[in-house]
Amino acid sequence: MIHATWKELTLNPRFPLGTSKGVIQERTVWYLIAWDPSRPQLRGIGEAALFPGHSKEFPADVRTKLLELCRDTSNWEQRLKGDLVQVPSVRFAVEQCLKDLDASGSKVLFPSDFTLGRQGIPINGLVWMGDKVTMRERIKAQIDGGSRCVKMKIGAIGIEDELELLREVRKEFSAKELTLRVDANGAFTHGNAMSVLERLAELEVESIEQPIAPGLYEAMAELCAATPLPIALDEDLIGLNTRLAKKELLEHVRPQHIVIKPSMVGGWAAAHEWIDLAEERNIGWWITSALESSIGLNAIAQWTATLKPSIPQGLGTGNVYTDNIPSPLHMLNGELHYSPEMPWDLHRLER
Repeated sequence: MIHATWKELTLNPRFPLGTSKGVIQERTVWYLIAWDPSRPQLRGIGEAALFPGHSKEFPADVRTKLLELCRDTSNWEQRLKGDLVQVPSVRFAVEQCLKDLDASGSKVLFPSDFTLGRQGIPINGLVWMGDKVTMRERIKAQIDGGSRCVKMKIGAIGIEDELELLREVRKEFSAKELTLRVDANGAFTHGNAMSVLERLAELEVESIEQPIAPGLYEAMAELCAATPLPIALDEDLIGLNTRLAKKELLEHVRPQHIVIKPSMVGGWAAAHEWIDLAEERNIGWWITSALESSIGLNAIAQWTATLKPSIPQGLGTGNVYTDNIPSPLHMLNGELHYSPEMPWDLHRLER
């Protein structure tokens, strides 16, 4: 029987991470660590990264489940289809931990051209909220860094200023030269969302994520039916942990796209279920990280690479921390890459 322990870490962003729901000053994540006592030096590691304000679970839920899992390691596989379904971040941590243990702790969970360093994953450059001047600088930095798809957080500093920033970009780059996405995190209302969508469409914005708050299914369905630009559901996916609930959401709301965060929907198996249901209904999708450390981001990125995505994914959050776990992951010219010659530094998880 395997042995297990867990560890909690707080990560510090390089700058305050602004969204319409508030500013993130620090990020707490949890690691599930397992090993075979006959080979204690080879350890599987999985990350639980719930997102306060978005996840349906709470830190106390994570700690409780991790304590239970470490006390009894005999039934992890069964629990993936049982009680862990309701604690998505921990479920994903167990998936990662077992997969990494099978890979002798190598962190090469899904061998591919990506893990061999031969191929990158196209990603969108993420522009966090800030004042107008700061956001303008961040947009420029993303474009200068090679991003050809830029996603801007909107809904916090005022739509007029945000539209002006997007307008400035469009004056310099056409839609063929640069893809623009926006993420509202539910900032708008049923009453004003359509006017915002119309103005964004004039700027040839590719898509908007979660224009109104999650749970407003009737209003969102109306918007998706009449929108002049594609709408992607994000927060609306969180908390729907059964196949029936997922199916009912997609059939009722009929979004143009969905944004899948494995850490928040329950890991790889749950994310695959969302993809299958979406593709059956001709709904587009992309995969997004949720401010995990390198452990979680690596697990998401390697799995995403096996899906062979043709459009930019949302996996560019690994460099936001001053104290992230050093890993082979890095960004280059608008792509996420894995350099196998670069070592992992896991000393903070071994203390």
